[in-house]
Amino acid sequence: MGRKWENIKRSKGKLDSARSTVFARISREIIVAARHGGGDPAGNFRLRQAIERAKVSGLPNDNIARAIRKGTGEDASEAFDEITYEGYGPGGTAVIVEAMTENRNRTAADVRAAFNKAGGNMGEIGCVGWMFRRVGVVVVPNEDGARSEEDLLLLAADAGAEDLRTEDGEIVIECPPEALEAVTEALAAAKVTIASADVSLVPANTIVVEDRDIAKKLVKLMNALDDLADVQNVTANFDLPEALMAELANA
Repeated sequence: MGRKWENIKRSKGKLDSARSTVFARISREIIVAARHGGGDPAGNFRLRQAIERAKVSGLPNDNIARAIRKGTGEDASEAFDEITYEGYGPGGTAVIVEAMTENRNRTAADVRAAFNKAGGNMGEIGCVGWMFRRVGVVVVPNEDGARSEEDLLLLAADAGAEDLRTEDGEIVIECPPEALEAVTEALAAAKVTIASADVSLVPANTIVVEDRDIAKKLVKLMNALDDLADVQNVTANFDLPEALMAELANA
């Protein structure tokens, strides 16, 4: 559950309602991006995207600059590591948790506790990872329907895009991770507004959960994981019928 889960979080007001959580997550992304690719956004696509998200979220420029300095080693900081956890949610669903942490033991304990409380369990690395693939995902707002899917596909395909679909007033473009920068730049050059551009995990297949009790437990698990300070992204391979999703979103 990817884009739909984002919609549930928005409608529940769960999309990182605490600004401090937003800022902490984005700052960590900037630190890690600068550490891996250098502090110059012009030559570091991941850093450029992180800075763009930071500006949209209202992260002060001083905080952005400080995070870059920490990433490049110009400023002392904790050594954040990127780490992935895998596990099983209620109903046999597969869940992957991506985190950035300076304390692996603490984060692992927090993630394990969230799984246990929701009736799931954290597994070994690789237990469910094979059920997902990494995909570049670009989201274009299109609530008024002004954008033509055909025109966007032609434009994005020339840059390496492989798929395009409409979801909830947005056009979602998928491409290989290595083509994400080219696709994003092609759209920007054509003055197409981009809501987000990231490399995301996408399940190869999804499990449709129709049982209300299991669905509630899954939403509880996703919320609990998403609320952890060290967690950057949570991805699962379940889907909910529209009516049930709307019910839980408004609960």
